[in-house]
Amino acid sequence: MAQSKKQSPPTWRHYGYTTTGPVDDYLYSMRPKREAVLVEMEEYATQHKVPIVGPAVARILQQLALMIQAQTICELGSAIGYSTIWWAQAVGEKGRVIYTDGDPKNAECARGYFHRAGVLDRITLHTGDALEFLSEQKQEFDVIFNDVDKEDYPRVLRLVSPRLRKGGLFITDNVLWSGSVAEKNASDPKTKAILEFNRKLSESPEFYTTILPIRDGLAVALKK
Repeated sequence: MAQSKKQSPPTWRHYGYTTTGPVDDYLYSMRPKREAVLVEMEEYATQHKVPIVGPAVARILQQLALMIQAQTICELGSAIGYSTIWWAQAVGEKGRVIYTDGDPKNAECARGYFHRAGVLDRITLHTGDALEFLSEQKQEFDVIFNDVDKEDYPRVLRLVSPRLRKGGLFITDNVLWSGSVAEKNASDPKTKAILEFNRKLSESPEFYTTILPIRDGLAVALKK
């Protein structure tokens, strides 16, 4: 019996995607047409090096919110509000999305995009520390989306459960960190924080977790 050939490990691209070029091309060729304001935001993000989830991940986020009929979403780390718009479209006119970012310029930029997208009345903008804001919340959300500074990921995990309803979703971006999580003896503080977060989340009895290997890795955790 012939032995199967050992496959080479994937080549990871710094600040790129975890999928390879041809797969990326295919995934993006399947994207439905997006509103002009979203395309403009994507171009702005590329030109100004603003991190956004991108349309492939954003569509997954929106689909997940629709699947659980989410009405309240708290977004931790919103930048120019790209993913916020996708969330706001998912919750509908009666829903509420909380935007958080530490940069007032980002918030002002986001406000303009929200107005143009017709979802400003569904969004509450908060400028300041996202984790401090979350720690002060008494309500339970349907979805909490985590995209803050990577060193803070373990702290976020400690705050989430009491503020997420049973059957709600805790979703986190960048959990594969351009493949750095596969490196042996990682020393980078961001990578170490993500590794700790991934391990604790996957071991948590409170959540049913899957990591989706799309773009930079998306952790989707269902609260039991």
